[in-house]
Amino acid sequence: MLTASSRVVMVSGAARGLGLAITQRLLQAGFIVSAGVRNPSALAPQPNLHLFSYDASVAGSGEKWVADTLEQRGRLDALVNCAGINPRVQVMDQDEAALDDMWQINVKGPLRLSRAALPFLIDCGEGRVINVASLAGRRVGSNVGYAMTKFAVVALTHGIRQACWDHGVRATALCPGYIATDMTLGETEISREEMTQPDDLAEMVELLLRLPNNLSVAELLINCRKEAML
Repeated sequence: MLTASSRVVMVSGAARGLGLAITQRLLQAGFIVSAGVRNPSALAPQPNLHLFSYDASVAGSGEKWVADTLEQRGRLDALVNCAGINPRVQVMDQDEAALDDMWQINVKGPLRLSRAALPFLIDCGEGRVINVASLAGRRVGSNVGYAMTKFAVVALTHGIRQACWDHGVRATALCPGYIATDMTLGETEISREEMTQPDDLAEMVELLLRLPNNLSVAELLINCRKEAML
């Protein structure tokens, strides 16, 4: 297993929900975390935590965040693409503004960040990319727009694996079902207590970051309930 000491991990969407849980878990484990958030003042300063402005809807924001991380820490070992939104988009919706927003933040954001970070992840020889997808990317529910973007995130993950495997980069599509965060506050299909807890999922992210090159997980499907196809 890889150690956490001195390893620098970029985490997007680090100010709340799963991104915040991942950030706190990695700091406790001894990683150095570069947190990308829209408002850096939203997180309190901590040892080994570096706060940077990042907005997935703004072109160039991710590239600047990568450059700032390298300037401050001098290395990059892993990227966790966690930022995302889930407005409801149906097949027959004529207004595509919400879908465009999801495509920009859920897909283009991780793509641009990965593209900027990969040369440095290749340099370290044990680079890691974890893309937070969803079980919605493995089956389609009522929110078809969200499912479309998460299908794309899974595809991006496999594209990274194919392009960078020989350079020591390992990528995982993390595909959870319901998580008890603010993103699922309006869900009534399952209770908050039954949903996967963000702190537990954050522990899985730490494990993925510590796996050696010869123990790689392409997709990790995590569910809080029984589904016959999953």
